Amino acid sequence: MKKHLLTASFIIATLYNINGQALRLPGNTNIICLTGRKVGVTEIEIHYSAPGVKGREGKIYGTNVVPFGYEVLGYGSNVASPWRAGADECTTMSFSTDVNINGKTLPAGKYAFFIDVQADSSELIFNKNTKEWGSYFYRKDLDVLHAPAIQQKNLPDLQERLVYDFSNQTDSSIDINLKWERWSFPIHVSIDLKHTVLENIREQMSGAIGFDPASLEAAAQWCVMNDTNYDEALNWINTAVDPDMGGRSSFNALSVKASLLKKLGKEQDAAAIMKTAVANASALELHFYGRQLMNEKKLKEAFDIFQQNYTKQKGAWPTNTGMMRIYSAMGDYKKALEYAKAALLQAPDDASKKFLETAIQTLQQGKPI
Repeated sequence: MKKHLLTASFIIATLYNINGQALRLPGNTNIICLTGRKVGVTEIEIHYSAPGVKGREGKIYGTNVVPFGYEVLGYGSNVASPWRAGADECTTMSFSTDVNINGKTLPAGKYAFFIDVQADSSELIFNKNTKEWGSYFYRKDLDVLHAPAIQQKNLPDLQERLVYDFSNQTDSSIDINLKWERWSFPIHVSIDLKHTVLENIREQMSGAIGFDPASLEAAAQWCVMNDTNYDEALNWINTAVDPDMGGRSSFNALSVKASLLKKLGKEQDAAAIMKTAVANASALELHFYGRQLMNEKKLKEAFDIFQQNYTKQKGAWPTNTGMMRIYSAMGDYKKALEYAKAALLQAPDDASKKFLETAIQTLQQGKPI
């Protein structure tokens, strides 16, 4: 009877530990960790428990610590399970948008993360059940994604405590690296940046800022710059310039509208809107519009804008600089030099003076600026 009671007590204590109900105090063997990154508008969060090597170097992988393949773990579980990719409760990963994992699509959401570890290559597993203890009660039918991974097995430095770290971040991708002992499992996350940003903009536009002209203008301008979502963007900019909504017909807002109309094939409407924008533009706005046209290799259109700005502003700063730039681009260095010298006398700061002095030297050598 005493023996049976002792066995029952041991089982109950073990189950309490497995279910995470036992008392936890500082100094426990495994460390609970939370880490994350934001890539574009995508938020990534990883919650895991980090075990230590504890003198078991060379005895981690392919053993009862991290078995190869699937294994029945016992303690009431009779299901063949993959590695929990950590310790204690199951490791979880969450992604606020759809992502691509090692070449395969994973919908936005929170997932339990497991690995089918093999000697040379492995398989990453994302599963819907985020509440389980480790992988003891793993259900394959709840798997959402399996993605291949080839682990690195000879890290130069021993990683004593299991860690998830990040590297090689760009605007649309990042590498997550699970490192423990001398092995590293690479998880490459890539994102459709244009799609995710657009959906984020739409979400924001459905809230209070959907009534803010400046925000509507910024959203429409983003669509112009990224060649997408023209029809919806035109609705946004129409609202942004609507005086009944507190909008105003600024040069930038009207030029955004003109760009959208042009992309939608409405050339005449776009030209009429742009004519109004130019008529109401400041000297600096026209100057930078002229430079934009130059960058687009539209030299005749740029010349017309610089000339109009020069005449309208009676040669005030920065219109001489604009004329210098366009004549240089057209190969007339003599005329460009005349405007450069006039601009130097108007330069409002040291940086502008230095730029113009250099431009004058270049033009005097018969070279374009």
